[in-house]
Amino acid sequence: MDSPIPAVGDRARLTIEDIGFGGEGVGRMGEFVVFVPFVAPGETVEVELTEVKKRFGRARLIHMLEASPERVAAPCRYFGACGGCQYQHLAYPEQLRIKRKQVGDLFERIGGFPAGLVDPVIPCPSPYGYRNRLMIRSQWDKFKQGLNIGFIRADSRLVVDVEECKIAEPALNEEILRVRRHPPPKGGIKVVLRVAAEGWAVPADSFFQNNFFLLPQLVETVRGRLRESGARYLIDAYCGVGFFSVEMAEMVEEFVGVEVDVAAIKAARQNAAAHGRTNGQFLAGRTEDLLPRLLGRFDARQSAVILDPPRTGCPPELLQALRKAAPRQIIYVSCHPATLARDLNVLCAENVFEVSKIVPLDMFPQTQHVECVADARWSAPPREGA
Repeated sequence: MDSPIPAVGDRARLTIEDIGFGGEGVGRMGEFVVFVPFVAPGETVEVELTEVKKRFGRARLIHMLEASPERVAAPCRYFGACGGCQYQHLAYPEQLRIKRKQVGDLFERIGGFPAGLVDPVIPCPSPYGYRNRLMIRSQWDKFKQGLNIGFIRADSRLVVDVEECKIAEPALNEEILRVRRHPPPKGGIKVVLRVAAEGWAVPADSFFQNNFFLLPQLVETVRGRLRESGARYLIDAYCGVGFFSVEMAEMVEEFVGVEVDVAAIKAARQNAAAHGRTNGQFLAGRTEDLLPRLLGRFDARQSAVILDPPRTGCPPELLQALRKAAPRQIIYVSCHPATLARDLNVLCAENVFEVSKIVPLDMFPQTQHVECVADARWSAPPREGA
């Protein structure tokens, strides 16, 4: 006989078995799975259920009964209320271990790839004070009859009022105080704060990596994969302000960057000129529209494609165009391992491509997020009679 499904408000004693992708701990009440934030593997906790579905529920931590040796004191006074960070209660090496396991588990489950393809996570040299871009929000608080200025809470869509962010660069914390001194006229207004990327033209609304401290390792990771393949031509899809194109230009005979953001393309041309890169061009347009023509322009067997799409990943028509053209190498850069695994599964179907390595980089310490660089190579079909 199946165990009865628990109800909201029920309390339970759980042992946390793992940390799932998204940052919540995983415990069980018999066959019923319970997700709990701000816990660590191996901990014994008392929780209260806050949400119940047919096969799983969510709970909040009530009492810590047996703490993990990897648990540390979070330095941020807003941790647990603010929804920006999930892992400040964990020692940094444990965060890296958890993220590597999560990436490996996702690739096995979604893509059918062996977890052994996933390298250890490259750590950030500055686990705090690294973030160079923030979005803060204003929301009217009817109880205090004033604005809350800060970030979305961990447990709701309400805004938690903050005066600082421990993972932000110091300059951004000064900007938070400035916004608080001169608040928006009403709730519902978002304010983007940004530290300028030295040596790069970046329009206000265009994408740039949010961690300058780990940027050299990200560049070297992509550079190392490109160098190993020996590709002579490079197509930089979703190129933004041309960051990868400009950094890799000296390694190839010719490159092309593609980006739908017209302002970013103008900035990419400025960045190429400022860095003395004259062996390529940047085209404004949707990647899925332009890439098939570009894949026919170069010798596919001598070409590499860098994909750095939004978190939603690549559209199906783009993946099929890549399968048809079969370039020598695809270097896929993603901050969302689940969509990365999904897209690589499509690319590698019927052995058109083969993933040789997945390198995670901790561009987002203290949070659930992790950047990954995947290297997929064209799999030459076997010769007849071989």
